[in-house]
Amino acid sequence: MEALGRWLTYAPLWQIGLFLFGGMLVAGLIGAWLRKRAIARKPVAADGEQGDESSQEGYVVSAVMGLLALLVGFTFSMAIDRFDTRRTQVLEEANAIGTTYLRTQLLDEPHRARISKLLVDYTDNRIVLGKAEPGAEQRRLLAKSDAMITDLWTATVAAFPTIKSYDFSSSYIESMNNLIDMDASRKTARFAHVPPTVFTMLFFYQFMTAGVLGYVLIRKRGRHAGVLLLLLFALSLLLVIDIDRPASGSIRESQWPMEQLQASMHATPPSTFDRWNTPAPH
Repeated sequence: MEALGRWLTYAPLWQIGLFLFGGMLVAGLIGAWLRKRAIARKPVAADGEQGDESSQEGYVVSAVMGLLALLVGFTFSMAIDRFDTRRTQVLEEANAIGTTYLRTQLLDEPHRARISKLLVDYTDNRIVLGKAEPGAEQRRLLAKSDAMITDLWTATVAAFPTIKSYDFSSSYIESMNNLIDMDASRKTARFAHVPPTVFTMLFFYQFMTAGVLGYVLIRKRGRHAGVLLLLLFALSLLLVIDIDRPASGSIRESQWPMEQLQASMHATPPSTFDRWNTPAPH
């Protein structure tokens, strides 16, 4: 299952689609072959018996297609929930960094300038990391992000003696902790995929459905409709797989909140907050 999970995460979508469509085609041909063998061995039935058999086959097709729709819909819901979690966490991280940046402006120098710069650099790196494809570059950016978190906490430890006597110190430490916790939350969310077992069962059931349609649908028009339905279900499944790939899929969570924060932080360096400070009277 682990190998299947890696394949679903990193293989090109066209490759997965080719496997899915090819498997359905083979299953449909096997079903049609089994039906021809059954017809060849079976004596000719009366008109009433043929009608009953057609009615029963119609129920089978409806049940099989309905269950397939239920399974695809259930898996789609799982993937969307994970996507929404990742999207929400981008906003939460932007809020955590922005709050910490504003509170940092209450520190004394040189701590204010040092931590402010670290926060700006950290935000820049997080945006690039959020858009990076899996590979060596992504691993480098992730290692850089981890090193920056260490630097941020080290700078906070250095600044703490200057604020520990103020009530403000607890809220500042809390905001920095929230920022660090968001890193772990986003990492966890990026590794939260729909279980490979679910996709295994979906692939298997999709192939079985194709086989049932190949067996049951004899008329040409019916087979065309069945093929169209299977193609639609297969495309839906590929969409689910794409949504479930946070780093390599084409549907990813927007980095817009982080980009807005980045623009705001670059536009308001620490000196911006000094404009109303008045020098102490001599």
